[in-house]
Parts: sequence; C-alpha cells; structure tokens
Amino acid sequence: MQERSELPPTAPGDGPLPLSRASLLGRLQGIAAAPSLDDLRRGVAALRADLDGPAGEPRPARPDDEPLAFTPAYLAGELGQIAAALTLDRARYYVGRLIRAAQEERTGKINDINLNRWKEYDDIFTDSLWQIDRRDRSGAHSADYWGNFVPQIPYQMMRRYTRRGDWVIDPFAGSGTSLIEGQRLGRNVLGLELQEAMVRRARELVAGEPNRHGCVADVVQADSAAADYRALLARHGRETAQLAILHPPYHDIIRFSDDPRDLSNAASTAAFLAALGAVAERVAAVLDRGRYLALVIGDKYARGEWQPLGFLAMQELQARGFTLKSIVVKNFEATAGKRTQRELWRYRALAGGFYVFKHEYIFIMRKR
Repeated sequence: MQERSELPPTAPGDGPLPLSRASLLGRLQGIAAAPSLDDLRRGVAALRADLDGPAGEPRPARPDDEPLAFTPAYLAGELGQIAAALTLDRARYYVGRLIRAAQEERTGKINDINLNRWKEYDDIFTDSLWQIDRRDRSGAHSADYWGNFVPQIPYQMMRRYTRRGDWVIDPFAGSGTSLIEGQRLGRNVLGLELQEAMVRRARELVAGEPNRHGCVADVVQADSAAADYRALLARHGRETAQLAILHPPYHDIIRFSDDPRDLSNAASTAAFLAALGAVAERVAAVLDRGRYLALVIGDKYARGEWQPLGFLAMQELQARGFTLKSIVVKNFEATAGKRTQRELWRYRALAGGFYVFKHEYIFIMRKR
C-alpha cells in the first residue's frame, strides 16, 4: 500500500538528499566570500562535483551531525542560478538566499509551507485552473462511490490551509476521501455522513490506511444541517476546527438516498441552497476566525436552462459570514457510464444548443 509524504513527488533516485547542515553552510559561506565572480563560480562547480560524486562532504559525517535534506532538483536549480548570475552582487544574493533556506524555516500561521524553500513544493497548485487527468487511487482510496471527489482536492486544501495536527471538518464525508487524506497528512478530520451504510464503508476504508501520525479520523452518522459540531469536537477535547471542506450533492443531479434530509432530495433550488447555508452556518460556529472553508460544487441544467448552482451556493455562503478568497475551476471527467456515451452526449449538445459540463468549482471562503 503506497504512502505519500508531504515532500513533492520525485523520480526514483531523486528523493531528499541527506546533507550536513554545518558542512553545507560552511561551503556556501566560503562561496559567498569569493573575491570575484570567476572564483565564486569555481566554488559552485566544486560543490556540485562533490554533491554528484561519492558520498562525502557535505554529506553527514557523523551520527550526531545535524542533518539537512534538500531534493537534488531544488539544490541543482539553486546552484545553477548562482553560477549563471551575471554580477558578483547578484550571485552573492542567490547564495544568501540558499543559506537562509538551509538555516531558517519561515512558515505562515495557517500551513507548514517553508517559504524559504518554496521552490520545493512542486506538488502544491497555485493556479486557478486545475487539470487533473485521473483520480488518486493509491492506498485506501476507492472510486466505487459515485458521489466522491478526487482525493487531490482535500490534499491541496489541507496542504495550503492547515498545519500538521490541525482539525478539518467534512460535513459530507461520503466514502471518507477527506479522512483518508487527513490521516496521510497528519491532519485530524471529523466527518459527518447521513447514510449509515456509507459511514460503515468510510470507516472500513480509513482503517485500511496507515496512520503514521497517530491522528484522528472520525466519521459519524448525522444530519450535517442539524448536528451539534461543538459536541462532536468536544469528544476529542477540541472546541474549534481550522478548515472545512464541503462537497455537497449538486442538488438533484444524483439522488443519493430516499432520506428527506438528504440535500439531493431538496424540493427546489432555493430549498437546496437554504439547507446548504444551514450546514455552513453550523460549521462556521466552530471554525476559527480567519480560517478557510472550501466548497466543491458544480452547476446543473433544469428544464433546458443552465442553473449557476455553484455561484448561487457561493452567494449563500457569503450571506452566512464568509468572504470569497479564490475561485478554482477544475476539469470534470465524466463517469464511466457517460464516457461510454460520449458520442451520444456530443450529438445531444449539438442538437440541443448546450455545452456538456466539463468543469466544477472550488470556492475558497474565509470566515470573517
């Protein structure tokens, strides 16, 4: 069973390179003190040769040598930029930046991203258009539940908006995708799910994922629009959470149950939005001020008319105490059944004058 770390994915043999912090800093400080650009470049070339050669300086020489891990790609890129500098001052600036990356960790209040080493985070998206070709099926993840979202979404949200040990709430837990990702990343997740069968399935899947960080992945059967979130958190000695991820039904596109409390059974779009707003309001009550809620939702057609369900839902949350931070548009890959009818859907689109849905939204909302 595959496990993922918080380091960017690397090719075989390109994992973190163990280095001696003291030795590397000494070499870099010597390079920065070079009297000329040519001397500085020779120092960089010598360091690169040592890094590419047999394990020696600046690798850890003793068990008590303080370790430092850089990915080879990152270190090669930084050293290459230093060597390519056109002036001594600019080269020294780049050396100083690498020294800071080796010496200091600079993280924000809401995540573990070390901004002194920001180039290493190739796995974290920063653009507003996400092209995800296939869902992550590693570990305990399963695609057998037609309402679950790709695991890459909670992965990205937790990386950007939480620190290890933080608490995440997922009021539409489904088969436990967010809980599995939280367990992998060392985030505690409280999930709520209306259907008893899905609660059992989620617990089963989560139990199959290694819990390397000893975190909590708790899924309970409850109506997310009426649950006492504070009491549910209190069972774990917590009062608040630091992130919420909401992936509700896209109203009645898929009927998930016969339960009238199920949002997919809402009598109208207005009723659906009101119920979603009630969920967001209860979540907001236990979400720390200034922290984030991610709403994952798409639009729908009704009676031949495109309904901007996503933006209507966004506005509902704005009315419930959230401000809009970002909008992500993610490609939406068809279900297996619809893929087999691709030509039919293309014909219908041409005949009916509409466009086939190929995207959904991730609204990043901030609690006031």
